Amino acid sequence: MSYHYRTQFSLGGPLTPRVKFLMGACVVGFLLQTAIGAKVYYYLGLVPALFWNKFFVWQLVTYIFLHGGVFHLLFNLFALWIFGCEIERYMGSSRFTQYFFITAIGAGICTVLFTPRLFVPVVGASGGIYGLLLAYAWFFPERYIYVWFMFPMKAKHFVLLFGAIEFWSSLGGTGSGIAHLAHLGGILFGLLYFNYYRIGKWLYLTYLKLKYRNMGGGPKDSDEDRWDGWGRA
Repeated sequence: MSYHYRTQFSLGGPLTPRVKFLMGACVVGFLLQTAIGAKVYYYLGLVPALFWNKFFVWQLVTYIFLHGGVFHLLFNLFALWIFGCEIERYMGSSRFTQYFFITAIGAGICTVLFTPRLFVPVVGASGGIYGLLLAYAWFFPERYIYVWFMFPMKAKHFVLLFGAIEFWSSLGGTGSGIAHLAHLGGILFGLLYFNYYRIGKWLYLTYLKLKYRNMGGGPKDSDEDRWDGWGRA
């Protein structure tokens, strides 16, 4: 995949610090799993059954840096480069790192919640990658992404299409070997990240309405101002 904006054709550009770190961590993780063998998947991959029964909570982080094969690794490294570098330059390194791990760990949370008995390891940074795709469409909705270097599609349409494909695929289970729930989880947590202020304000005002219902009143302007102060802090 690649993208262009206006008349310019571009790839990810120079590597940014946090993208470089994430790529290096994925390579180290792949070398580790190659050296140790399949056993590492059950300790450092994400196995929902072990997460719940053995409390292997660290797997929500470590699974990100293991991959199912060379092609899986190279695809995610490529996607990190072409999408992650520009997003890091746009968001700043600290916020980019926060966002990536929120979406990647959120993808893992969705996996363990919806497939709690699954004993098949889930590995890869794909949940975070789909979070980056959502961020790219959020910041640059009108830019064109060339799917497989041939088919131009606006970023906002690209995310909608692939989100719909992942949702449809997730209805068929995990038999294909692709963690569709993790992909969807990355998109979902990306949406939550960018809308936390609106969602939080709605929940806060809804709580106040329920609280004041029996008091014959309702939320006041000062209550809304108070939330604005908290939400923007």
